[in-house]
Amino acid sequence: MKRRICMLLFSAFAVLCFFSAVMLLRDSIRSKHEKEANLMLAQKVRQAVKMQEKDAAPEPLSEETEGDFILPGYRELWEQNQDLSGWLTIEDLGIDYPVMNTPDDPEYYLRRGFDKEEAVSGSLFIGEGWSPEGGNTIIYGHHMKDGTMFGKLDEYSNWEYAKEHPLIRFDTLTEKGEYQVIAAFYSQIHSLEEKDAFRYYWYIDLSDKKRFEEYVTKVKAASIYDTGVEAVYGDKLLTLSTCSYHAKEGRFVVVARKTG
Repeated sequence: MKRRICMLLFSAFAVLCFFSAVMLLRDSIRSKHEKEANLMLAQKVRQAVKMQEKDAAPEPLSEETEGDFILPGYRELWEQNQDLSGWLTIEDLGIDYPVMNTPDDPEYYLRRGFDKEEAVSGSLFIGEGWSPEGGNTIIYGHHMKDGTMFGKLDEYSNWEYAKEHPLIRFDTLTEKGEYQVIAAFYSQIHSLEEKDAFRYYWYIDLSDKKRFEEYVTKVKAASIYDTGVEAVYGDKLLTLSTCSYHAKEGRFVVVARKTG
């Protein structure tokens, strides 16, 4: 009887190990495929910039957008998928990705790649309620264990790292942008019952001076360190948000101001 029980337990353990191995292999293949797909997008952009930037004049986004001209490098991707809103680059972290925007369904790319197909790592995307006039672009991305998307964003929790890597590049389709980090902090998604909680994700429209100054003050107060970089009303801000496991519904956030 004991022998039979041992055999059953051994068989169950073997099946569990086999299943785990299959899952790990599947995840590895998936991760490799998604990395390659995003790398190809980045390479396409770089090649297009080299070929077009010196020789070709920028072209209008569409006949309906007079005065708005797309930057060399992004037109081909925009023609493939007009949900493309910009491009985010933090080279040392391997962040070199398109940023998507779907106002009617903000989390559409939460688990979709640029090609709109299912992707565990998803895509970087702009949050709900954004407008160019609001002054704060909040970009969300998954904290992937393989380091992709915002998997390494929390390197900015280290002051030494932040000091050595103060600049982030975020281009819209029509304008290049360089941003300087002003703060990094841990946060979480707060319940509506929690009073006086700093819900950074509610600060989308900063066109009002008081609202802008309130956000900057709270960001600086929450920051892990003091960068010495200030933001004044009229500055365009960039807020990067990803999951963190320090608390339930935890988040890690980096905020930067546009410098050029």
